[in-house]
Amino acid sequence: MNVMRHLLVPNHQVEDALGHIRSRGWLAPGMRVFTSEDGTARLIPLEPGAPLELPQALASFDVTSHEGEIDERADTDWWGYLSALVGDEVVERHREAWPSSHEFVGDMMIVRIEDEVAGYASQIAQAKLQSHPHIRLVLSDDGVLGEFRIRELSPIGARRGDEILLHDIPADLSDTKVHVRESGRSILCDPRRAYFSTKLQSERLETLALAKELRSLLGRPLRVCDPFCGVGPALATLLGEPGLVGDVLASDLNPDAVEMLFDNLRRWDRRDYPSEPSPLARVHDDRMVGVADATELAGDTTIAGDWDLVLVNLPHRTIEFLPTLAPLLDRTSPSMIRGRVVVAESEIDTANVAIRSALPARLEGTPEPALRIKRDYSSTLRLCSFEAWLSPV
Repeated sequence: MNVMRHLLVPNHQVEDALGHIRSRGWLAPGMRVFTSEDGTARLIPLEPGAPLELPQALASFDVTSHEGEIDERADTDWWGYLSALVGDEVVERHREAWPSSHEFVGDMMIVRIEDEVAGYASQIAQAKLQSHPHIRLVLSDDGVLGEFRIRELSPIGARRGDEILLHDIPADLSDTKVHVRESGRSILCDPRRAYFSTKLQSERLETLALAKELRSLLGRPLRVCDPFCGVGPALATLLGEPGLVGDVLASDLNPDAVEMLFDNLRRWDRRDYPSEPSPLARVHDDRMVGVADATELAGDTTIAGDWDLVLVNLPHRTIEFLPTLAPLLDRTSPSMIRGRVVVAESEIDTANVAIRSALPARLEGTPEPALRIKRDYSSTLRLCSFEAWLSPV
């Protein structure tokens, strides 16, 4: 599923709203406007860079999270270009194997190419570049590698002006370090050096909504601990909400991720940060940032028991780490853990039991933590999320 923000606009106001959105470049590329269930309004897909707070001309419309609908015209273009390159017979022979879906990261497109059509990688890249003229670089996703689960990405096509290059792509065109706009903020990332996914924007917006609920309950800014922060996309969304966040702990085991995190925080906070990755330390009175092993944080008495909200963005090992991370929470007041889990659909009930047994007692009046399926991770695995409202001691 590709859940994203949509602006819900009454039918008679759609053209005016679309004019404002298009003029600012906030219409999600490759997605279409569609009719609401009751037929009285249209859902206009917003691209990730659109700000959380929209200008006055759009502020009166509701913003809702909804699965996006692909613009079939762009899809038709892709198939048309591919057919012109390889022939209709070849397209039909491998119909289910072609990479019809993709992920945009800045001016790059990432595609997963099945072995069955790997011999047509150049034609795939050319067809994608022709059907998406705003794209500079097409990368083949060859899976994840190593302890930091970095994506192995191979350039298979690039654009230089009006020219499409499919071989011997120069270094300046194959550079994967880009700025991505999300919720009105610019996030420096490099998917070859640190994990980053634009597909998780809806998750980050859900985290924002939950954090605002927790702030209302506590009546003060939150102390947020993000021990698997990467380049900081979750923090970008939270820090963009005025008065929501006070103290922050942001750490990652990947030095490359922390280097880019420093760059991002420098721009978001408008304060000085180190230029090179360094061990976790108090950079400012309200910012503890650096390289650290999340499993060792709770052993530091200056860190344990200090945080209202803990984010766990390591889906393959979240349940395993929960007992180690729970002591980070301040148990003198209500607190929350928000996490993601990759699990087989048949094992979700068992995983729910494991999550509940690993955490302290839930806050009275709140639901038991339970996994919600967000999208397929593979043919058998599902990417899920949960939140746990925890009671003070």
